[in-house]
Amino acid sequence: MTDVRTDGQRKRVFIRTYGCQMNVYDSDRMADVLRPLGYAMTDTPEQADLVVLNTCHIREHASEKVYSELGRLRDAKRERRAEGRDLTIAVAGCVAQAEGEEIVRRQPAVDIVVGPQAYHRLPELLAEAERKAAIRRAGKRLPGAGVLDTDFPAESKFDHLPAPQGVRAGSAFLSIQEGCDKFCTFCVVPYTRGAEYSRPAAAVLSEAHQLVAAGAIEITLLGQNVNAYHGEAADGSTWSLARLIRALAGIDGVARIRYTTSHPRDMDDDLIAAHGTVPQLMPYLHLPVQSGSDRILEAMNRRHGRDLFLGLVDRLRSARADLALSSDFIVGFPGESDADFDDTMRLVDQVGFASAFSFKYSRRPGTPGSAMPDQVPEAVKSARLAALQALLGRQAREFNISKVGATVPVLFAETGRKPGQIVGKTPWLQSVYAEGNPRLIGHIVEARLIEGHANSLAGEIVARAYEAAA
Repeated sequence: MTDVRTDGQRKRVFIRTYGCQMNVYDSDRMADVLRPLGYAMTDTPEQADLVVLNTCHIREHASEKVYSELGRLRDAKRERRAEGRDLTIAVAGCVAQAEGEEIVRRQPAVDIVVGPQAYHRLPELLAEAERKAAIRRAGKRLPGAGVLDTDFPAESKFDHLPAPQGVRAGSAFLSIQEGCDKFCTFCVVPYTRGAEYSRPAAAVLSEAHQLVAAGAIEITLLGQNVNAYHGEAADGSTWSLARLIRALAGIDGVARIRYTTSHPRDMDDDLIAAHGTVPQLMPYLHLPVQSGSDRILEAMNRRHGRDLFLGLVDRLRSARADLALSSDFIVGFPGESDADFDDTMRLVDQVGFASAFSFKYSRRPGTPGSAMPDQVPEAVKSARLAALQALLGRQAREFNISKVGATVPVLFAETGRKPGQIVGKTPWLQSVYAEGNPRLIGHIVEARLIEGHANSLAGEIVARAYEAAA
């Protein structure tokens, strides 16, 4: 990124991102908002004038990790002040939304607390924080501490964000839907991200064109329930996710399209068909099921059952035979019996997943699940998680090994750990490392897969002529 200077001063911002891809997108957009103020990104908090912690509230102890980091930043702020300099500290994201007043009370070193729907107002919040800091430097007292903004604004933040700047190695995230109306009993998202909202189709397509112009050849569509997307079109009609995907596929330069995270209840016929008819839509789908037990799914308020999920798997694989499936699992939900857990293991065995995320149930304050009886003992949760992860790990390894010998297109994204090594993703989102010219980063190159592991594959670039020309 190019440094922008105001009043002859260079400012630097460090953004630490916790959690999901939605937060990665939000962090990038915060950088876009801050750039006109003279802030350039830096890789370490030690070099920063402004540190933003973009937080996630999904897992247990998430807020404690934030407070631990804030303690270190508080000490750094004291050291800066002793040197006659300053450090501005901001907390953004879902922990900020859920615990804003507590953050301000508990950690006075924090200057700004801003929720995920309000970060477009960072310039105003920074100005207010600086005004307060100047008053305090003059020796005057102020009631309260940091600047707090955790309101859900009437207008969408997307209406106020600048055009996106920069693309990481040919791949870009594009947020099209936010919030959730499902109210799963274990989840805080409806309380921290608000009600479901779909961006207008024209706004999404406009941002996609901007991303392609900036170098994106792969676009990942994001949403808390991304396949619940129902964006208004200019003619007053409503576009589904499938229709949006087809429109994106028509943009010259878009070679790959992905979307995450989806909900089984919103996987409609048109979207399933798109997996078989849109070449740019990659053969990988993350479809969280959470449990294989109908009884636990009902307690989770998932509003889908085991049979519905398995039926979707059959239909998706009929539409695209080489589709790789990923999912989310929670073990130890309140009341989960050995039989319920066995149902989950049987579902995993029946489906066969290329990858998955699995967690022990954690009580999130304010969610119905946290007050449910029959909380499962921690030792039981740990044992079940170990068994589930062993099975999922075997399946992931088997899936990777099944691709050995194939020549596949890989979008290379970064250098590897070893000299001369570059790393990228297959259409099935597998990590591939190979010897190659770093100039290939950001390009799709044919690679022959020669060795499969639990979490990656080794490959050989076969397009040597292309590499030499790159």
